[in-house]
Amino acid sequence: MQFPESWLREYCNPELTTQELADLLTMSGMEVEELQPVAPPFTGIVVAEILTADQHPNADKLRVCTVAAGPFSKDGPLQIVCGAPNARAGIKIPLATVGAELPPGEDGKPFKIGKGKLRGVESFGMLCSARELKIADDHGGLLELPADAPVGTDIREYLNLDDTLFTLKLTPNLGHSLSVYGIAREVSALTGAPLLKALPQSRVSEHLPPYSTNPDSRRSWQRERGLILDVSIEAPDLCGRFSGRVVRDINAKAKTPQWMVDRLARCGQRPVSALVDISNYVMFETGQPSHIFDLDKIHGGLVVRWGREGESLKLLNGNTITVDGQVGVIADEHADGRQVVESLAGIMGGDATAVGDDTKNVYVEAAFWWPDAVAGRGRRFNFSTDAGHRYERGVDPAQTVARIERITQLILEICGGEATACGPVTDVQPNLPARSPVALRVARAAKVIGMPVTQAQCAEVFRRLGLAFTEAEGVLTVTPPSWRFDLEIEEDLIEEVIRVIGFDKLPLSAPLAPVSARVRPEAQRGGHALRRAVAALDYQETINFSFVEERWEAELAGNLEPIRLLNPIAAPLSVMRSSLLGSLVQVLRHNLARRATRVRVFELGRVFRRDASVQTSEQTVVGIDQPLKVAGLAWGPVEPLQWGARERAVDFFDVKADVEALLAPRVATFVAAEHPAMHPGRCARVELDGRTIGFVGELHPRWKQGYELPAGQGAPVLFELDVPALLARPVPAYQPVARQQAVNRDIALIVGEAAGHDAVIGSLLAADTGGLLRSARLFDVYRPAPGAAGFQPGERSLAIRLELLDDEAPLTDERSDAAVKAAIEAARQAVGARLRGE
Repeated sequence: MQFPESWLREYCNPELTTQELADLLTMSGMEVEELQPVAPPFTGIVVAEILTADQHPNADKLRVCTVAAGPFSKDGPLQIVCGAPNARAGIKIPLATVGAELPPGEDGKPFKIGKGKLRGVESFGMLCSARELKIADDHGGLLELPADAPVGTDIREYLNLDDTLFTLKLTPNLGHSLSVYGIAREVSALTGAPLLKALPQSRVSEHLPPYSTNPDSRRSWQRERGLILDVSIEAPDLCGRFSGRVVRDINAKAKTPQWMVDRLARCGQRPVSALVDISNYVMFETGQPSHIFDLDKIHGGLVVRWGREGESLKLLNGNTITVDGQVGVIADEHADGRQVVESLAGIMGGDATAVGDDTKNVYVEAAFWWPDAVAGRGRRFNFSTDAGHRYERGVDPAQTVARIERITQLILEICGGEATACGPVTDVQPNLPARSPVALRVARAAKVIGMPVTQAQCAEVFRRLGLAFTEAEGVLTVTPPSWRFDLEIEEDLIEEVIRVIGFDKLPLSAPLAPVSARVRPEAQRGGHALRRAVAALDYQETINFSFVEERWEAELAGNLEPIRLLNPIAAPLSVMRSSLLGSLVQVLRHNLARRATRVRVFELGRVFRRDASVQTSEQTVVGIDQPLKVAGLAWGPVEPLQWGARERAVDFFDVKADVEALLAPRVATFVAAEHPAMHPGRCARVELDGRTIGFVGELHPRWKQGYELPAGQGAPVLFELDVPALLARPVPAYQPVARQQAVNRDIALIVGEAAGHDAVIGSLLAADTGGLLRSARLFDVYRPAPGAAGFQPGERSLAIRLELLDDEAPLTDERSDAAVKAAIEAARQAVGARLRGE
């Protein structure tokens, strides 16, 4: 929020310098982000009046002016040559006298004015534009001052240019400070300086019938003359209070007073029109947003309700939006029963009922919209407004009528005339917020703050803040005022106490707290250890957004209903990811665009999926599962460029080996499967202890082409695994070194192509060998030519080494042969294997 210091000091003027005031606000939680002077330093510039403006004899675009400057032109009017197009007799403008210094230029040095001669005519000074004084960007001509500006007055004094602009960075709980008066109220509480004046509490007389005291007849008479507009609230959970008034026969073309224009400009608001400027001015002054409708463009009464599917609205900013049942609206109820949306509740008005130069009759509205009903709605449509910013933090519901009176008073002063008539204030209050008392225990406050505080100190803080409270021994019970939506629990009151006492009063002491290490179970490793393990396999870590393109979710994750973002940081990144693979493919594309020849990357992060079984907790959000995943991608040569081995592209088995290394010493099972992102014939499901923990495989050829990856250089190979499965590490169980020598037997089994490696090896290890068979490893595969002796079509030979060991006694040939025979028989029964040569 931006505001001028001079406006703040009109309400509260503590004996503090500008910097001290800024430091006080920052230390109280209202961070002063920037202090900026209204105007840069310059001297010798005064108010002057052009008496004559004649054409320059030697230049078409120059005028020779005679200028009165009061005490600076004692010897008569000054002659000044000026090239501004609006230089004319009778206007008052800034004059830089001889010896004056204008604001520094690009070189940082001030520009000094001296006597000069332009095209043969002497000039004793310079007439200035706002841009030359660096107080505005307008450079279309001289800065024209009001006709009553006193000639000879220093321009800095007249325009109050020795002022400072404060820019505050307020946290969401400080909605009561989003106005000049709100900040003044805080400064008064922090410093003890009195509020010099209250907000204007004017009451405008409504237009009444002559000789009538009956309220019903008065309302009937006012309704007949269009001084009452009916309002109904169908959604009390949207609007708790709605106040409004009809004002007829105004002059919308009236010029906004300069004092209001200046204040709005110093609050960062450009002037628009008198009516809009009045509404904005009261918002900055009091914190209450309002809206002014063109009454003649409203066809019936106003209905406050939630939007309906398919309804649309063209906003004041020119955008046309479609609303739904989650967005509040103000609708115009036509005579035929139709309801047309005319405003986005608490955020922005509609174009159809906007005021303009032709407006004659208006309806002024100020309401209390529930913060939860406004929060986030503007961001849904990719814009934010000052009104929405305030409403979603909480606006004082008790003062809507007073703000209507203030706006009406300014409309009458600026746009009113003899025929202007005001209707009564319509005030509908279906659901005002109830403020629950909050108790503060003094002993608890002292413990939380970390220094002694007394009950008297706490009571004084609450008095300064204007909080109503009752006292008991050691306890103060506060009833939050209508403008404080941030006081809900005891800690909120404790914060107020130390905020007003001063954080700088806290003693400097070392924190004393028990420190207990969280010992990780021996059977589990940490996330950083897992990262180091993947990096040790020659992968480089990447960190990507959790927001991804919807296309990635549909094509690479098979997720047709991803979690959508209401306010994406970029249009393409519109959904939350349910898989890490899309991000890694994008990283590959990014590196290939920069001529990378070998890419091996991984990411460890959360993915987001819908799951109705998930409930809200400290680490979860209802309906959203957020598991940790680790994914990797390898493309290009298996090894970096070197001389010791022939170069070859990475393949499925290379990455499968990396997955096995990550899981070691646990042994996973790889089962042929399908995955939306992977080649249907080169993809495996990774199972551990009978549970699926992820997938590994080549990128699908369709996506390799669709994502414009280079052809003829091999396909990227990817894996994605559950992190908890990788973090689990079995505790080593130590065994004594075998005292007996192992026996190795090599066998060749003929099996069909349908018999997989795991099925064959599993059948051998499951054989009843009395515990002698310790391992079985495949070391050769032979596929014979068609018609080879001893082979049926579709068969192959697997050479397998069996390791036999008895810890207690040496193995004899008889026992070894029996164990091998049992293993072969088990394979025969399980997969139809037979010993080669039989």
